[in-house]
Amino acid sequence: MAEAPGTHDPTYLPPDIPVPQDDGGARHLTGMKVADLALPATSGPAVNLSRLRGRTVVYVYPRTGVPGVDPPEGWDMIPGARGCTPQSCGFRDHFAELKALGVAQLYGLSTQDTGYQREAAERLRLPFVILSDAHLELGRAMNLPTFATSGMTLFKRMALVIDDGTITKVFYPVFPPDKNAAEVIAWLRRPH
Repeated sequence: MAEAPGTHDPTYLPPDIPVPQDDGGARHLTGMKVADLALPATSGPAVNLSRLRGRTVVYVYPRTGVPGVDPPEGWDMIPGARGCTPQSCGFRDHFAELKALGVAQLYGLSTQDTGYQREAAERLRLPFVILSDAHLELGRAMNLPTFATSGMTLFKRMALVIDDGTITKVFYPVFPPDKNAAEVIAWLRRPH
């Protein structure tokens, strides 16, 4: 059932949203060094994922919605589009557990600008920083999977485990988005 105009609730995941299929768009990422680029952050200095030591988890999402502001036309019918806020809240709710499992840094990443991201990070009380690739520099350098809608180029949803600047695990496609953090935790708990 579609939301009435002006009643968008980004925390809600409709039960009938389409499931994204693995199109192979992230297959090349495992074992890849992260591009040497600094990305604007919602707080503090820019972050260069390639230079971080230890284990980093980055969850990548299309765009967070704003309560009461309608999403782009047809948003809920794009496989994998809906669910950015539930994905972020999942990582927020599992933040301490991820840290206890050896995750030194946790970031969200989207193509939205830092001002937009800052509002979402504050509203959702995220205990970690969101990174902006508004100019798609990292996306192009690493050939991250994207889709286009309503004049925007957005990342397809995924999560990356990065160890000392090298991607060691890719979760793609991600569905349902609100279970992504639990999926990452289950992988972190396995012997490797």
